[in-house]
Amino acid sequence: MRDRRILILTPTTLPDISGNAVTAERWRQSLIKKGLSVNVHAAEHLGPGNLIEHLENIKPDVVHAHHISKAGAMFLNPHIIDRFARLPLVISPAGTDILSQEGHVRDTGTIVAQVCKRARVIVAQGEWVAERLSALIPDVKDNILYVPKSFAWFGDESFDVRKLAGWSPEHFVFFLPAGIRPVKRNLETLHAIARIYEMRPHIRLALAGPSLDKDYTVRFQQDLERCGEFAKWIPIIPCGSMRSAYTSVDAVINSSSSEGLSNAVIEAIAAGKPLLASDIPGNRWPIRGNEDASTCGLLFNVSDTNDFIRLALRLIDD
Repeated sequence: MRDRRILILTPTTLPDISGNAVTAERWRQSLIKKGLSVNVHAAEHLGPGNLIEHLENIKPDVVHAHHISKAGAMFLNPHIIDRFARLPLVISPAGTDILSQEGHVRDTGTIVAQVCKRARVIVAQGEWVAERLSALIPDVKDNILYVPKSFAWFGDESFDVRKLAGWSPEHFVFFLPAGIRPVKRNLETLHAIARIYEMRPHIRLALAGPSLDKDYTVRFQQDLERCGEFAKWIPIIPCGSMRSAYTSVDAVINSSSSEGLSNAVIEAIAAGKPLLASDIPGNRWPIRGNEDASTCGLLFNVSDTNDFIRLALRLIDD
């Protein structure tokens, strides 16, 4: 009997640096260790014809589409439905999938709802995702499988953020690892840190991640030029160097307005760094833990800059 074959579709794949690409690579490595044959393909520039070609060549036993609207939606194409109606489809939603569904609670015809009903299994990597999907699309409740998200480092290559930026050990360095796009609120974080810099001149901010939204990045770069005294943008940190990058900073920021379960949050916890994170469902459990667990950081009101500043000062001073 041949090895079981898995095809993972995700918006982007390595070497492109993104949370989706990192998550898919961790799945690939874990499944290979279990003796499965795994192919990973980026859905970002994949048309229906290309997908059909991949499906016919690979002949997967299961397709796992990570990110419903950007990968799973391809399985609503009539040509793919006709030829691969019996192919088992597993999907895992992203935080933005849930956010898009929130505005259409009574609309069962959304892309997210249609893909969820097409899937055999819906893998939720955060409890809140499972709970919210069950509430928004009750018809798929029995197909939701909660699989807690884990991680693995990709290497131990050296990458000293502090040294690269020319900052000294006396500087308190905040680290925001996230692609530059509105949902990550990189620009808003830069503005908030600028106000803190006026009160605590020894603080610094390192932002790491590629441009994922052209217009937003233009605004970000314009403001970054005025913040050169305390802020530095590192577009790419190799995956194998991320452990070292976390080690070289003092605190990690996650300022997203929506998250399923952030790789950056899990990595910061694994690296033993305190977090300053937006108080959204995807961040609450990993940071607060269960009732008997120690907290891993502070949660701020995402719509209140003053709350961010207050808690940032608490981290700096304590």
